[in-house]
Amino acid sequence: MIDSKDILAGILSELGQNTREFSDNLGYSLTKLYDVQRGKTKRLSDELIELILEKYPRFNKVWLMTGEGEMLQHTSLYAMYQEAEEERLRRDTAGNTTPGCVRLPLVTQTAVAGFGNADFAIKEGDVKDYYIVPKFRYHQVDFMIEISGSSMYPKYNSGDVVACTILRDGAFIQWNKCHIVATREQGILCKRLMPGSTDDTLKMVSDNENYPPFEVPKEDITGIALVVGVIRLE
Repeated sequence: MIDSKDILAGILSELGQNTREFSDNLGYSLTKLYDVQRGKTKRLSDELIELILEKYPRFNKVWLMTGEGEMLQHTSLYAMYQEAEEERLRRDTAGNTTPGCVRLPLVTQTAVAGFGNADFAIKEGDVKDYYIVPKFRYHQVDFMIEISGSSMYPKYNSGDVVACTILRDGAFIQWNKCHIVATREQGILCKRLMPGSTDDTLKMVSDNENYPPFEVPKEDITGIALVVGVIRLE
């Protein structure tokens, strides 16, 4: 485990910036960053971590918080487009876009079937289109996908588009929240997740009472993403 001054040093090295440039780019107090560098601040503040992830989503949140694990996240389209798109939008003088918004990929179910793999990257051929959604600007969204079926009615209707954040660590599952789950046997599922009856399973819960809960072996699950937003047409 490394301390906060080493975490900050790693960030600056990765970005090729000095402390003042980093402060200006984030809109964060230079004095507070100097306190981190001097070892006076033992951990990065939640505010600083959120600012870093908003502008530089390549960084791993767990590493920023604890110094443990990999510094950078696995490649995703969100990480690829975020920084370049934000910079372009900041320079947009036409007034037709909202600064800080990024293009988010709407993908096919095939695209996310293997998002639990370490080398996961969405292929361009699996992207239906890209969209700018201002409401999602403060969330890390890896992809958007269309819901099919009625098992999550009335929370979600068939045809709704949900925005998802890939969970790199199973420890970050939010119990009783909606997740997109990629399975080998049943394909892509949208369900609320609960602990299973054993340590080797997860319970899939539907909002529609006509669909009873069922359990899926963890070894059958190839990836999990938290649903952070929805787009719906009336």
